[in-house]
Amino acid sequence: MPRGDARPPEPRRLGLEEAAACLARGGVVIFPTETLYAIGCRADKGRACARICEIKGRPGGSPLPLLAAGQEQAARAARLEEAPRRLLDAFWPGPLSLLLPALPGVAPQARNGAGLAALRVTSHPLAARLASLAGFALTASSANFSGAAPAARAEDLDPALLAALALSGGETGLLAAATPGEEPGGGPPSTLVQPLPGARALRLLRAGAVSAEALEAAGFRVET
Repeated sequence: MPRGDARPPEPRRLGLEEAAACLARGGVVIFPTETLYAIGCRADKGRACARICEIKGRPGGSPLPLLAAGQEQAARAARLEEAPRRLLDAFWPGPLSLLLPALPGVAPQARNGAGLAALRVTSHPLAARLASLAGFALTASSANFSGAAPAARAEDLDPALLAALALSGGETGLLAAATPGEEPGGGPPSTLVQPLPGARALRLLRAGAVSAEALEAAGFRVET
């Protein structure tokens, strides 16, 4: 790390198309989502996924969550047929993540021991365009060291995290919100549920932005 008054290194600031190209080449980019800034890569790039886990100090056995531009892209990362169609249509795009069987192209760091991945279709316009242009679903873990505070504004990103990313090797970048409408909204993370056998049963694995009451109002039985 730099000494004295030297400024810590930072990843290069990128435009949308530059950031997407970086991801397509196996790079790692920080970008805004509905709630917080995320650090991510293409979910089919195992080396990039491993870099993210190392940068964050993410514990083993804690898979990276996934974000897709739409249902068509999501279907290339996980078996959407394992989820009720009415659930997808009611809550996607939005902050509801589903634990579903991952398809073979998804990197090991983005699936749990049972081969399941936590996947959502994002409602954030910039994140959706980024995933679409990158060509595959993205990992979208909060842009902070594991256990540290996340950031909803680019200026609040931890300088030490930015330096760790810049020094991690390989391509990196920061895609910052360019307009107020692209800023993350803060608040709780996405809700995580696992569809259970039967068309209307869900297991609540993490409470978040979509309440259990909202899921029940849509006709689903929610178990904890």
